[in-house]
Amino acid sequence: MQLNNYIGGKWQDAGEANYVPVTNPANGEELAQVRLSTTDDVNLAVAAAKEAQKKWALVPAPKRADYLYEIGRIMKEKKEHLAQVLTKEMGKVIEEGRGEVQEGIDMAFYMAGEGRRLFGQTTPSELADKFAMSVRAPIGVVGLITPWNFPVAIATWKSFPAIVSGNTFLWKPATLTPMMAYEMAKIFEQAELPAGVANIVFGSGSTVGTAMIEHPDVKVISFTGSTQTGRSVAELGGRHLKKVSLEMGGKNAVIVMDDADMGLAVEGILWSAFGTAGQRCTACSRVIVHKDVKEELETRLLEAMEHLTIGDGMDESVKIGPVINKQALEKIQSYVQIGKDDGATLLAGGEILSEGELSQGNYYAPTLFTNVARDSRIAQEEIFGPVVSLIEVSSLDEAIEVNNSVAFGLSSSIYSRDVNTVFKAQRDLDTGIVYINAGTTGAEIHLPFGGTKGTGNGHRDSGVAALDVYTEWKSIYVDFSGKLQRAQIDNL
Repeated sequence: MQLNNYIGGKWQDAGEANYVPVTNPANGEELAQVRLSTTDDVNLAVAAAKEAQKKWALVPAPKRADYLYEIGRIMKEKKEHLAQVLTKEMGKVIEEGRGEVQEGIDMAFYMAGEGRRLFGQTTPSELADKFAMSVRAPIGVVGLITPWNFPVAIATWKSFPAIVSGNTFLWKPATLTPMMAYEMAKIFEQAELPAGVANIVFGSGSTVGTAMIEHPDVKVISFTGSTQTGRSVAELGGRHLKKVSLEMGGKNAVIVMDDADMGLAVEGILWSAFGTAGQRCTACSRVIVHKDVKEELETRLLEAMEHLTIGDGMDESVKIGPVINKQALEKIQSYVQIGKDDGATLLAGGEILSEGELSQGNYYAPTLFTNVARDSRIAQEEIFGPVVSLIEVSSLDEAIEVNNSVAFGLSSSIYSRDVNTVFKAQRDLDTGIVYINAGTTGAEIHLPFGGTKGTGNGHRDSGVAALDVYTEWKSIYVDFSGKLQRAQIDNL
């Protein structure tokens, strides 16, 4: 199967395009061939989106929302099919695949509800017989750049608020996981979304992404990916005066205090650290543990890790699937060696799994380090794999300090039964998301998603806050006095 661009409501002909294979990370099977688009392809998509946006912006927001309701209904109907496609191309276990598709369904219905809100503000004027209000206005054509680890959820976080706000968009999915974008394009077709509202252009970030950012008719860029790439996107977008929304890396920590429910903490750590094989921006890669319970936590974690099943995510009994490709395996292995060289103690894992059926895929053993220095590289840098570092502390204040000592600020978590402890923690932890007695993953679509410091640039995906990325505020003053009134002068 060849995956070609979806532009202006039509599937682009193959022509003389170049293609690269899409492979299943669980077994190396080729699933499809994806197009490597050119700048000309981007120009075609921008032109289609620009033309469609003129009419789309005039469609009443509740009517725009009706398309999202229909998209959500179709996604719900196709949930199992979508989950299986997702698991095959990305590798996460089928249970997680279903959960990710459900997140997209939830986002469709949530943002459809905004079609009857999109609230502005009315305020009193300082002058008589004058009315003042603000409204949200669409921006125009937006560019969406999404990662491979959540190939449908993150795309819906970005595209659905863009749609309901009256924008049209170009979406560049990750080349490693383009099949979900193809499936979503078919759903847009089935929902009869007007031609040109949604446009999908496959290809590399260096070609397609750069062309999107540099195109003068693309007014907004929303990017999720690595911090290094995000900096480049921000720099290039800034030169072109784009509004740029960035959601990037994380180095998330679970804090386990001495009064924690240890069984609950172990469950939360396992899910946060090893779900999606650690390939989440919200994955727990640090456990900051009070010295009085460190030994108990280590023992419980090691016992629980022995029961983790590893393999093809299509197997319902498997808990941890493969990582995305060989390059990811090599990166993870290099960090494990760095941890050893820096003096950390390896308690479990630390190796590529290549025996039997696992030899066909990209599998890494769930890995646990202890006695990790807070300033070591494995405690500071994002690994993006199933590797956890235990860091010992003596107090809540020290735990918060260690949590905040990294360059990222996406998600954090604390396990404690003390109400004073958790309220102080939720105030002082400098991350965009804080969990109490839960792991570092589990965001829900009706709250803002994003982080501080090296994780982002102040914008948020999901929740009502997402609308701020895809709308401009317009202030409107209506003077019905029949005479000239000068604000700040005639009201004195």
